[in-house]
Amino acid sequence: MNSPLYIKANSAAAPFTVAITPEDAGWAECSLHVVDLGTEGSISLNTGHTEVMILPLSGGGTVACGDDSFDLTPRASVFDGPADMVYLGIDQAYTISGHGRIAICGAQATNAFPNRRVAAADVAVELRGAGNCSRQVHNFGTATAFQADSLIACEVITPGGNWSSYPAHKHDENTDVETQLEEIYYFEIDDSPAGTPGFGYHRVYGTPQRPIEVLEEVRTGDVVLVPHGYHGPSIAAPGHHMYYLNVMAGSGPTRAWLICDDPNHTWLRGSWEHQEIDPRLPFTLSSRKGE
Repeated sequence: MNSPLYIKANSAAAPFTVAITPEDAGWAECSLHVVDLGTEGSISLNTGHTEVMILPLSGGGTVACGDDSFDLTPRASVFDGPADMVYLGIDQAYTISGHGRIAICGAQATNAFPNRRVAAADVAVELRGAGNCSRQVHNFGTATAFQADSLIACEVITPGGNWSSYPAHKHDENTDVETQLEEIYYFEIDDSPAGTPGFGYHRVYGTPQRPIEVLEEVRTGDVVLVPHGYHGPSIAAPGHHMYYLNVMAGSGPTRAWLICDDPNHTWLRGSWEHQEIDPRLPFTLSSRKGE
């Protein structure tokens, strides 16, 4: 039986393929919607008490909000490098027009920040880990890369056969070394070279004081919610690259991603000093054409 924290692909009503609100998740802060515009479509929404970061998963279009109009340059897939991102602040009506699947990352917010666009070329790409723990992070909406009220978001690509979100870590307390953040993992899994659909695995577990237990096989469009506890690893099956979109927000006074490793796993970080980064990284459109 699946965990209630696992949400199967295409569980939402059209035109959404994912529609997670704080009320749905049973928490207070973060949300995620993925809208499928098809070959050409549009949707009108309102940010309300939520700030949002909008980016194409596959496809592209425009985001119109008041007198502002921002382009979302088409992206063939999530494995072809970073995407454009459009940020909209609270209490605004907006329309997304275009084609393909568009992600809307959200978090409850109080302070208004200006609407703006981050071009894909300006997204900081980080290669994290080493060896079979190598992964690629697109820091389009992280706390150190982009100013917002509470929302933190990024993309992670894990080459087939590798582990990411590892060492397992948590961020469920507001302390000097940790920030309390709810987290959404949205997954896409690359087809094999033979064109067959892929899969991966994701783990969440708790402490004796706050137990939680999740171990799910994930496929394209699936979601895992992390209200608290250690999470990781995310494991990409050999032959199938894994993508996940992370959406985070918390109740603390500081917008920051501060984590604590599972002490049984933190030794792993030292092992990376003697290993090379996976030569398949970084993933870009040109490198993917050469696969």
